[in-house]
Amino acid sequence: MTERLQRARPGSEALQCLVDELAEELGRSVAIDDPLVRMICTSRHFGDEDPVRVRTLLQGRADREAIRYVLAQGVAQWSKPGFVDGRDDLGLLPRYVVPLRERGHLLGLMMIVVPQQVLTEQETKAIARAARAMTAQMYAEHLAADTEESDARDLLLELLGTSPAARDAARQRALDRGLLRETPYVGVSVVQVARSQEPPGQIEVALRGAVEGFLQTRSAHGIMAIEQDRAILLQVRDRPPGPDELGEQSRRVIDALGTFLDASAAPVVGIGGCQAGLADVWTSYEQALVAVRAARRLPDLKGVGDWEELGEFAVLLQLPEHALNESLIPKPLRTLTEASGGPRLRDTLRCFLENAGSIPKTADALQLHRTSLYYRLRQIQEITGLDLDNGADRLVLHMGLRIEELLASRTEDIGV
Repeated sequence: MTERLQRARPGSEALQCLVDELAEELGRSVAIDDPLVRMICTSRHFGDEDPVRVRTLLQGRADREAIRYVLAQGVAQWSKPGFVDGRDDLGLLPRYVVPLRERGHLLGLMMIVVPQQVLTEQETKAIARAARAMTAQMYAEHLAADTEESDARDLLLELLGTSPAARDAARQRALDRGLLRETPYVGVSVVQVARSQEPPGQIEVALRGAVEGFLQTRSAHGIMAIEQDRAILLQVRDRPPGPDELGEQSRRVIDALGTFLDASAAPVVGIGGCQAGLADVWTSYEQALVAVRAARRLPDLKGVGDWEELGEFAVLLQLPEHALNESLIPKPLRTLTEASGGPRLRDTLRCFLENAGSIPKTADALQLHRTSLYYRLRQIQEITGLDLDNGADRLVLHMGLRIEELLASRTEDIGV
């Protein structure tokens, strides 16, 4: 697999020179982090290093607790420099933080260790002057990287689109440019976040940071597309993924997003089924969208929906959002719910159907004598007017219970 939190891409030589020049002028440790507080480049020490800085140099990134603390101060929204207080329990000294922005883009964060939280006028002027040069350098590098990423995103979206001709053309371009290769196992995962308090740009950066580590692993190669509130990851493999490989990958993405974004983001992941080649990968994408809806609606999935494990939910969740409402609950099931002892009878019915109508298994699961179970089943039949020995009647009731599960945990389904 890969590390739970990826390192940032290292900074350019030109950016490193600007950092070193400022650090020497100030006589203080200076670092440039990306918007996720992952180190891009750093100066030498000046006797002001703290445990967080030391661990960052050794690991290539700060501890997740330190990252979360700094981001929680709102630095991603800052329009001007300010101090972040130290935290003894994290081993963090106070830092002067300068957001490096250009045309609305937060390119990075300049971090200067300032234990006393006091800077002279001469120092602040030097920092501001260096920040302008660093921002210009980072923006030029950002434009070059953004062009390449935009090309890959556009190609991926065409590959997953509705036009067969456009899909074929995108597939050929991907092969010709070496972005992808034909393999017998191709699949798509979709990462979705809810509307949160984070600025849109920070959400996109966080999605990129959480997903990019899976573009190249020991078992897979892929490309991704990042949009405002979601990431699409296409991966190709020579061998089928392991039994829980995609589930573990998805949980790591969610774990990383929990570091970079606040709890309101509530990320979920949908895993599409594996297809036999790039020509059919759009099918995996459509399945992943359904799995995202399942992950959002069914708490038992813990944020990860897998198309291959959705069962009948895979059918129900392809209904349009406006159609997935209480009107789909069969009248016999509503009548059972409203009857005396309804909740107990519904639980009995659910257990009976989940055990394929097996009396011994149902009685054992409910810890109920078979005579009592037969009595409850007769009550259910009398109230609903349906025959539990009839396959069609069982299907009506079972699907009704599944629809209730979807509606009971309903939250706003976003952008899918």
